[in-house]
Amino acid sequence: MDEVKVVVAHSERATLRVGDVFLKVDADQARLDVEVEAMSLAPVPTPEVLWRKAPVLAIAALPGTALGRLGGPSTGSSAAWTAAGAAIRKLHDAPLPPWAGRRRRSPDELVAELDGECESLVTNGVLPADLVNRNRRVAEAALRPWTPVFTHGDLQIDHVFVDGDEVTGIIDWSEAGRGDALFDLATLTLGHEEHLDDVIAGYGTDIDLDVIHAWWSLRSLLGVRWLVEHGFDPFAPGCEVDVLRSRM
Repeated sequence: MDEVKVVVAHSERATLRVGDVFLKVDADQARLDVEVEAMSLAPVPTPEVLWRKAPVLAIAALPGTALGRLGGPSTGSSAAWTAAGAAIRKLHDAPLPPWAGRRRRSPDELVAELDGECESLVTNGVLPADLVNRNRRVAEAALRPWTPVFTHGDLQIDHVFVDGDEVTGIIDWSEAGRGDALFDLATLTLGHEEHLDDVIAGYGTDIDLDVIHAWWSLRSLLGVRWLVEHGFDPFAPGCEVDVLRSRM
């Protein structure tokens, strides 16, 4: 052990790496509860839980490397992306978890949140009105009925680890629950549209691309203000604002 590395930190939670151990410190006990239970139920590789003592969860490092990162090139091959799609399909085909999901909102609640965020982005001069309005229209396609499946809920590209063309594990399950399958697929491919076909090939069913595009817009619109307020940069090349611009 040479050092303690801060992986991510903001007002809600922090993750530290100490050698081959990750320490997740979370002010919300329920989030840790969900994470531990989701990893025990998910039919895909997940990190080993080493110990838990509130507010800290210790998990073992996974072999391999992250599939890539938002705003940077993917380090994974096309075959690795296809394997990720197959792993997600296995998760979505699993029995539903016994909890609904921490962030599950009704369509009316989601519309209200989206409209509020769009108004704030324009009123405060964060983004130009034409960019926000165009993406608000694109986002409409995500606001449709869907059948709940076992979803990860925050399946960012750097939460999927691969070794060669094999998925070695998926991390950060605190938002897992019953959700929209296409939200997971859209989250994974956010900012990496070039690998969407690979993921769909591994997933193995027809996908409504308009809904994927809609979730890219919706997630980005809802995320910009939170990211700025928590010290992240959604304006960095390849990140959320560039995703919004790509829909123009």
